[in-house]
Amino acid sequence: MDLLTALSLGQTALELGLICGLTVLALFLSYSMLNVCDLSTDGCFTLGAAVGAVVAIAGHPLLSIPAAMLAGVCSGFITALLQTRLGVDSLLSGIIVNTALYSVNIAVMGGSSLLNMNKTETVFTMMRELLRDTPLAGQYTLAVALIAAALVVGLLVAFLNTRLGLAIRATGDNPDMVRASSINPVFTTTVGLCAANAFTGLSGCLLAQSQKQVEINIGQGIVTIALASLLIGRAFLGKGSILTRAVGVVLGSFVFRLVYAIALRFDMPAFMLKLVSSVIVIIAISGPYLKGRLPMLRRRLTAGRGGSGRRGA
Repeated sequence: MDLLTALSLGQTALELGLICGLTVLALFLSYSMLNVCDLSTDGCFTLGAAVGAVVAIAGHPLLSIPAAMLAGVCSGFITALLQTRLGVDSLLSGIIVNTALYSVNIAVMGGSSLLNMNKTETVFTMMRELLRDTPLAGQYTLAVALIAAALVVGLLVAFLNTRLGLAIRATGDNPDMVRASSINPVFTTTVGLCAANAFTGLSGCLLAQSQKQVEINIGQGIVTIALASLLIGRAFLGKGSILTRAVGVVLGSFVFRLVYAIALRFDMPAFMLKLVSSVIVIIAISGPYLKGRLPMLRRRLTAGRGGSGRRGA
């Protein structure tokens, strides 16, 4: 692999990592902060992509961003409603919403499973025109991804350090203490899931516009990818301030996409990439556990060798 190919591979991984990193940040908020495993992420990602594409095709590329985020908020609200008001288990509510969103997404896309945006003005084409006469003319995709990631990280960090954000973090740590402190966990859970799904919708919108198309399965498996990226980021920068941890999960998204890109470069069949995602998740989850048990395994091995030596004597 020559240098130019490696640089191109790295840039592609960085662009996709930053865009999909918004979904990882959403999972960071819902899973790490709120302690809710939201399995509606796949459908919400596609919803943001579909709504953003429809609005952009209608001639409003800038409005596609808030529209996709608002669609994500609606998805998060329904998921939170099932959990907090109707007594549905958090995992089950995510599955229910994800299943329902398949039909909703088809309806948003006008009954089609594919929307083409080759001739549509998007935020990426607008950035390309803006940078046309600058040295960064060919880096418009990276510019949009960097701006979006930086803004979301900044907003998330600022939000989590507000009084409401601290209440959301406390809800994830100890909901019983939150109730005793006269904080309504129903409200904090709802706000947290709405905010998280807004980031997921934005991520889907940007990915669809960068690829110039929306396919009904564009979000399939994104929750696994986001979880793997979150755990990888936790391994790199899992301790420290909220800013450090937020940057860490975006870094994890980039590393995951880089592994994906390298796997594709070595002609790994596309159908194997889901297996790669699952293996990465297993390693990321079990790694800290196995690392903690390593001293005990070493002591057992040493004791076993000592016992064998004594018996031989």
